[in-house]
Amino acid sequence: MMKHYWKPTPKKWRRLGDSLLAVATVIAIGGIWQYDSLKEIFTPEEIKTMITTSIIFGVVGKFLTNFFKEDDSEPKE
Repeated sequence: MMKHYWKPTPKKWRRLGDSLLAVATVIAIGGIWQYDSLKEIFTPEEIKTMITTSIIFGVVGKFLTNFFKEDDSEPKE
């Protein structure tokens, strides 16, 4: 499985990884930006956990898409 990491990532998986990272970044930045408003609903510890979780899921999602490779096998007849 690790041998596929350095091979080119297919376009659809790059898109998925980039989308995951973008969504996670927007959520994290929104949480930081609206921290004062969110403190009225959540505890500061819960907010920090949500922001950290968002960042981790985004980075891990982007990283995992690198393990996919193009299907270069010949079709069997």
